[in-house]
Amino acid sequence: MEEYELKGFDMWADNYDQTVQVSEETNSYPFAGYKEILNQLYNEIMKRELSVILDIGFGTGILANKLYENGHQIEGIDFSDRMIEIASRKMPKARLLNWDISRGLPSEVKEKRYDSIVSTYALHHLTDAEKKTFLEEAVALLKVDGTLYIGDVAFQTRPKLKQCRLDHLPDWDEEEHYFVADELINDINFFADVTFHQLSHCGGIFVIKKKN
Repeated sequence: MEEYELKGFDMWADNYDQTVQVSEETNSYPFAGYKEILNQLYNEIMKRELSVILDIGFGTGILANKLYENGHQIEGIDFSDRMIEIASRKMPKARLLNWDISRGLPSEVKEKRYDSIVSTYALHHLTDAEKKTFLEEAVALLKVDGTLYIGDVAFQTRPKLKQCRLDHLPDWDEEEHYFVADELINDINFFADVTFHQLSHCGGIFVIKKKN
């Protein structure tokens, strides 16, 4: 991650939740469907009790903190010191690491195995090739019956992504690499089973499990 991007996220941290809320409430790119995505992820992860969870790009800890409050063991990685500071206040016993996911996964988490791995609105900072490598690493950290959940800006097909870009051209972030479900499934189906659920015109959830 470039230094200027890191500084931008540190500056954005205090107003991040408010910015997301405005986009979500107006059903606009990029956070349309954000609340529903987090609610569905929360409900799925909560089907297990007292599980071990890795949150990749936890931000201010909106989702992770709800799971933490319900007795789950939270580990997380994020590249913003300010985000980590805010999340640490909510989850003092969580293990939160400063790390740039463009470098893959840190050795500290590679030593563990997780019931659930979750990432919300973070992996679009990786190119499609980087996503493939990163997801292969992440799936390897799942327990036998574990699940990787991704909630992000995502589209079923490339034409749908292109149409969304045209519809939101003044606000579109050309530096981000959004998920295309059909392409991702094709890229990683040799090591993972993937399902995709479109929850808004620009957001959805991937449910990823190890191949048997």
